[in-house]
Amino acid sequence: MKEIFVDINQLNLHYRQKAVLQDLDWTIRRGDNWLLGGTSGTGKTSLAKAIAGQEKYQGDIKINFDQESALPAQTLFVSSWYQFKNLEGDANFYYQQRYNHKQAKDTLTVQAELLKYGQEQSLDTNEVERLLIALNFTTFKDSQLIELSSGEHKKLQLIKALWLKPQLLIIDQPYTGLDVASRRNLNDLLDEISNQGVNLILISNDDELPVNINRFAIIENGQIHERSSFESTSVVHHKILGVLPAFLTERPVYNTDEIIRMKNVNIRYAEKEVLKNVNWEVRAGEKWLLQGHNGSGKSTLLSLINGDHPQAYANDIHLFGHKRGSGESIWDIKKRIGLISPEFHWYFDSTATVWESIASGFYDSVGLFQQIPYSKKVQLDELIEYFDLKQHKNELLKALPLGKQRLALLARTIIKNPQLLILDEPCQGLDQQQTQHFNQLVNELSNNGMTMIYVGHFETQLPTCIEKRILLENGEVKVVETILESV
Repeated sequence: MKEIFVDINQLNLHYRQKAVLQDLDWTIRRGDNWLLGGTSGTGKTSLAKAIAGQEKYQGDIKINFDQESALPAQTLFVSSWYQFKNLEGDANFYYQQRYNHKQAKDTLTVQAELLKYGQEQSLDTNEVERLLIALNFTTFKDSQLIELSSGEHKKLQLIKALWLKPQLLIIDQPYTGLDVASRRNLNDLLDEISNQGVNLILISNDDELPVNINRFAIIENGQIHERSSFESTSVVHHKILGVLPAFLTERPVYNTDEIIRMKNVNIRYAEKEVLKNVNWEVRAGEKWLLQGHNGSGKSTLLSLINGDHPQAYANDIHLFGHKRGSGESIWDIKKRIGLISPEFHWYFDSTATVWESIASGFYDSVGLFQQIPYSKKVQLDELIEYFDLKQHKNELLKALPLGKQRLALLARTIIKNPQLLILDEPCQGLDQQQTQHFNQLVNELSNNGMTMIYVGHFETQLPTCIEKRILLENGEVKVVETILESV
């Protein structure tokens, strides 16, 4: 029998006086690589943090590192979120800051961050170049940390972990924000380090896994339950949608059929071209899928639409029938748009309750700073009920499991029944049931004539209402096509 590597006995963990893990026992043997799947909010991340020594717990966790191994006798936990700081050690950033090139200089470059990490861990700097190439990240060496998208930050996290090769590597949501090629290359790299002696624990609901994943488990009622396969960790119970609040069944009021028109749009940072001669038109009521590999320019394109990018004024961009720079303020634009993105989630007000977070969608604010009228309170309560968040409405948003945080922000996105709904990888952090439920909701919303731009890498996680597709490659439009004829 294989040697015991991690031995967990009678583990108990509470979060805000609520029992998350209860008398949990788990034995991990050397050479066993685990997938920890199942429902969002069951305690998977809390367990991972406890094993890595980042969460307080009661009970016993013993890790028997091989002191004769060439691999570091370490446990590395790669979180689903990448927390970085500026040059002065401050982690407080605002959403639009990543598009302001002058203010972005306040953070390290990718290359400087990797050099710093390599020195701290006494790593061979020659080895990291191969990882950068494998994850298609070499062109980001000179990028500031704050300029990176969620997928690019995930790649930086993964490169550090693969470079270190600790004896125990735990990755929370390893495929978040990664394009198809990057996911495939990541799995090859994970198999490679596993063959070199790294034990893996992946927290994921994705079925594209490394070959070396050979054990499967879920957490139910605070305890580990082993399963025989990936499929048995991801049973989806089809949830019946409630009645959509009446205000969301009404067609948005359009004053023009032209929602977006871009003509020869170019975005450049010094010598780096991010968007090149982009031409795109979106008409009222259309449902678009926006795709492209990590770094293709998707986030920048969306920032031009949402009014967050300062270079919008230097380009020929019409939004809702008006040319940017012709008198409309950023708030005139935002009142017509509902937006959710991983980056927006990062920078959202951490002191807001669920109720306040959703209500702020009426005013396009990051947090709620004013009283809302009774009519809006009624809509808010209807939406909270619809999203099954009633029991959490007075809790801090940050206190919820990541999946429920995302659902609350999705509710915020649609609360004003916007003319244009921008869903940038909206299902990051959701389990399979939540993903299916949300896309059912998107399909139902699409019936009211709302215009939509949906960004998603996973073909199996898309709503069926998508009609058109635009594909970016290295900042250029490569494909514009109709994929579903409107009825």
